[in-house]
Amino acid sequence: MNEDKLVGKWEQIKGRAKKAWAELTEDDFKKAEGSVDKLKGIIQEKFGEASESVSKKLKQK
Repeated sequence: MNEDKLVGKWEQIKGRAKKAWAELTEDDFKKAEGSVDKLKGIIQEKFGEASESVSKKLKQK
């Protein structure tokens, strides 16, 4: 997968995350460093949601 597709995918995931957890900040996304796994961990820590729930919400369109 080329870099443009990866960047686009990350932006989609960020959009879904912002929609589901409006309290996420740009700092949270910077901490995730473009990693979905790191973002999941941040969301779990900040909101106390289960990994499965976070994954499901990030995959919803």
